[in-house]
Amino acid sequence: MLKERYGDLAVTLREHVVEIEIQRPPHNFFDHALIRDLADALNDVDREPDARVVLLCAQGKAFCAGANFANRQASVLDSANPRGRNPLYEEAVRLFSCRKPVIAAVQGPAIGGGLGLAVFADFRIASPEARFAANFVKLGIHPGFGLTYTLPRLMGQQRAAEMFMTGERIDGETAHKWGLVDRLVPAESLRAEAFAFARSIAVNAPLAVQSTRLTLRREMAAKVEEQTDREGAEQSWLARTEDHQEGVRSVAARENGNFKAR
Repeated sequence: MLKERYGDLAVTLREHVVEIEIQRPPHNFFDHALIRDLADALNDVDREPDARVVLLCAQGKAFCAGANFANRQASVLDSANPRGRNPLYEEAVRLFSCRKPVIAAVQGPAIGGGLGLAVFADFRIASPEARFAANFVKLGIHPGFGLTYTLPRLMGQQRAAEMFMTGERIDGETAHKWGLVDRLVPAESLRAEAFAFARSIAVNAPLAVQSTRLTLRREMAAKVEEQTDREGAEQSWLARTEDHQEGVRSVAARENGNFKAR
């Protein structure tokens, strides 16, 4: 049975579409609790016969600005066990195990892990004002959230490598041109257009939709689990470097880091 709230997530169901809204404005930073709650909500969606499609959206100007590295207690990096599995990524793998289609409505920044959250969805509807970045190298860490598997699969190896290696932001129009965004719509109609797109899937035979989706994505959860094990191990040792400390400082100051390779 679907609940109306899962932590900082608000959930509504209408016309076979489940709208899940992240309510952590203004930046909608994610942490272990948010991803766990989202995985729990998607698990309940899978068991709700009236729910056929998920619309993932966010309150405020940002879709998800990633992790709040300025708050060390809320850090998503587990540096205590260098070869252990990051509990956050265990929850992330659960996202990829959901059975029903997910559409992300991206109205603003989707940065770092927030980009991973957008890319986990089957489709992305965005406005020109949206911003996407895999800014991990600017923070002195390795990409995570399964992005090293999902992003090349979505937009090609070279475009993904460019995003990973430069850490630069791209806008909604560029993301659409590069294949990261499926549809580009005006900001004022984003939520309505995304809901209409969700409905275009929800009107179809639900078992056939789920079966088709399973064929398209049947190995994704296992691949993401394998890749996040690698990502988490790399992030663990990099989180203990001076470069990571400098990266957190420089990104907060909005300037280039003075990195020392140590």
